[in-house]
Amino acid sequence: MSVLSRDALQDSPLADLHEIASALGIDGFRRLRKDDLVDTIIERQGGDNGGSSDEPAEDRPARSRSRRGGRSRAKKAEPAEDDAPADADDKDDERDAPPAREPRSRSRSRRPAASDDDEAPARSRGGRSADNGAEKEDQVVEGSVEILANGSGFIRVGEGESDGDVYISAAQVRRCDLVNGDRVGGPVRRPRRSERYASLVRVETINGSPAEEVSAGTPYDELPATFPSTPIAFTAKDPVLKQIADLAPIGRGSRVSIVGASGSGRTTTLRALAVELAAQEGIEVHVVLAGARPEELPEWVAADLTPEGVATLAAGPDAQVQAVDRVVDTAKRNVARGGHAAVVIDALDQLPPGLARRALAAARSVPDGGTLTIIAAGREPVGGETTVIALADGGGEKHPVLDAAASRTLRTEALVGSRKATAILKARAKALAAPAAPAE
Repeated sequence: MSVLSRDALQDSPLADLHEIASALGIDGFRRLRKDDLVDTIIERQGGDNGGSSDEPAEDRPARSRSRRGGRSRAKKAEPAEDDAPADADDKDDERDAPPAREPRSRSRSRRPAASDDDEAPARSRGGRSADNGAEKEDQVVEGSVEILANGSGFIRVGEGESDGDVYISAAQVRRCDLVNGDRVGGPVRRPRRSERYASLVRVETINGSPAEEVSAGTPYDELPATFPSTPIAFTAKDPVLKQIADLAPIGRGSRVSIVGASGSGRTTTLRALAVELAAQEGIEVHVVLAGARPEELPEWVAADLTPEGVATLAAGPDAQVQAVDRVVDTAKRNVARGGHAAVVIDALDQLPPGLARRALAAARSVPDGGTLTIIAAGREPVGGETTVIALADGGGEKHPVLDAAASRTLRTEALVGSRKATAILKARAKALAAPAAPAE
């Protein structure tokens, strides 16, 4: 390598100086400022110290060392920025700080650094720059919330995880009572030196409404409840749906169990109800599979009902419970804010009895408010249902058949009126009096 003069080195970009320092085997060259780096390169290559050929070479290293030593002593006289005491606000922020940036390997960090002269932004992990972070301070971001196990969460701004996601502290999650699936919007601040993600400054909107109005609502468990009074009318000409309407009608806010032996058509009936509910105006339908056969998932997707929670037969009891709780909590939040939701669960058999009862008990019809309808399949009723749809054993491959004696709806007159309730009682009596089909 040819010996370069100080003037040539000073005119070179910092990236070129780094390449020269690397070729000369200078350790820690990336931590040096440009002037110090030039001095070190001159010292290492034994070149001139000022571009003059008259100066003895043996004097050049001494001057370089003297200059660097003076700069070092001057720096020691000033407190380092990292040693400055943090104020109280910084300490509070650090308690709920977003996850730290993962340490980078030496090979990944060998990237041309920006010059101090032109103050180009230093690039961080993921290719983002400090300038981009600064712009985010005034940027309003909106996305779907995903809550982590430790209580904090992220606003997912796209499909899946990405470097553009925004961190939400556990304190913000608790204060606004956020749950998975909430759409949250608000301004963000850029990541700090040890952080990977931008952070939400404050929650301004939740599901399109001002956060102050949403957060001030009554907690779901404290909402009043009444028996369902708005029937769900079925428009599809499905035989099993017609039987349900005639013998065991369902209303908004009903607590429904579809029960029967294996092969009676519980899942088929559940899916038919879910498709019908999805066609209803103003009802948000959530499907969760707990302990379902893996082959059943494509059937739900084909019916345009992609489950929001899936824990198949291979999953353990904890995974089953978490899948159900997560979807039910999301629906409860919608209802607490005046919406109408329905959760379809296939099935409760894999859950512990107490947790299955808790999931079914979440159904509620709030007077002059929202409704949460829970419809779940299982071998037997859980207890406390407002509607039980019992299927006859071996209903046949063509379509499931209701067991008229075991199917029932509480307070039918409040749901469909006294005249329709009388017609349902007559239909049940007629079904009970009908002779059984002869065995083949």
